[in-house]
Formats: sequence, C-alpha cells, structure tokens
Amino acid sequence: MTETTATEKKPVEVTTTTDTPVVKRKSKKTRRVVQKWQAHILASFNNTIVTITDMDGNTLSWATGGSAGFKGARESTPYAAQITSEQAVEKAKTLHGLEEVDVYVKGIGVGREQAIRGLISGGVELRAIFDITPVPHNGCKKKKVRRM
Repeated sequence: MTETTATEKKPVEVTTTTDTPVVKRKSKKTRRVVQKWQAHILASFNNTIVTITDMDGNTLSWATGGSAGFKGARESTPYAAQITSEQAVEKAKTLHGLEEVDVYVKGIGVGREQAIRGLISGGVELRAIFDITPVPHNGCKKKKVRRM
C-alpha cells in the first residue's frame, strides 16, 4: 500500500486482493493561527448558537445549547448561553489561538448578554460589539379585513 500524508487532500492508492486499485481520499485538518476573529451569536427564543469564524466568515468552531448538554426548554436559558459561548471559545483557543474577537449579536432571545459575558469569561478580548438583529422597516402588508 502506498500512502501520502500532507495537509492537502491527495489520493491514496490501496490495492485489494482482486488487484483492482481503489482510490480513497485522506484529509487532515489545517490549523490556522490568527489572533483576530469574529464571534456570531444567534439568540433565538428556543436556543443560542455561538459560531467563531475568521474575518472572511469561514467557520472555525461552534457550539449550541444542545451541544453544551442542555435539552428542551433549558437550551434557551441565559446560563446555557454562557456555557455555550465558553465552550466555543475553548475550542477556538485550543485549535486556532483565539485572542481578539468582534462580536455580532443577532436575535432577541434571553441569552444575548450572557453569551457575551461567556466570551469574556472564556478569556478573549472584545474589540467591538455589533447588533445585527433584522428590524422590519414597515413589515408585511396586513391581511384584508374579513367582511361578514
């Protein structure tokens, strides 16, 4: 058998008993070490999702209320949001050397502020906080009045 190990995906030729070559792809995660990142917090009524991305928006680590071990109605609590953001920061620090983040908060859930505090307690420096919650300027057209 011939194998190659590199940071890129290269075909590996594997011979079987029937002498028919089977091509498998072998991949290895590349670890980028950059100090400036973005943290996207989506705080809905049912869950809190924290995603750590690079400046181009490529996801590097993420965590949700469910991945933090909370189920059902407990996923949307402020405590779950704090634990979720701490876990996302811990993953990003160990894999990519996270130091400074720009925070983008979206949604009107109860975990908004606690998720930001979880980022701070995770040991990262906040450069800026942006609120990108979509706000309707006038909304949809109302349904017509029912005539009886």
